[in-house]
Amino acid sequence: MSIFPEDDRPKPKSVHEIGQDLSMLSLAEIDQRVEALKAEIERLAEARAKKDASRSAADAFFRKPD
Repeated sequence: MSIFPEDDRPKPKSVHEIGQDLSMLSLAEIDQRVEALKAEIERLAEARAKKDASRSAADAFFRKPD
């Protein structure tokens, strides 16, 4: 248990916020954000695939025979 509440911890700055104004960004900054978002999409897809496989295995294990 921590003496400091989690809300008081500094939050890491994200590379991009959804809906953020992009008009002041350079092409290189936009490219950087696109790559970061692609990496995040890949990470999410991998996590989803793992959860789906785990759920399918659990469903198969607990499925009642016909």
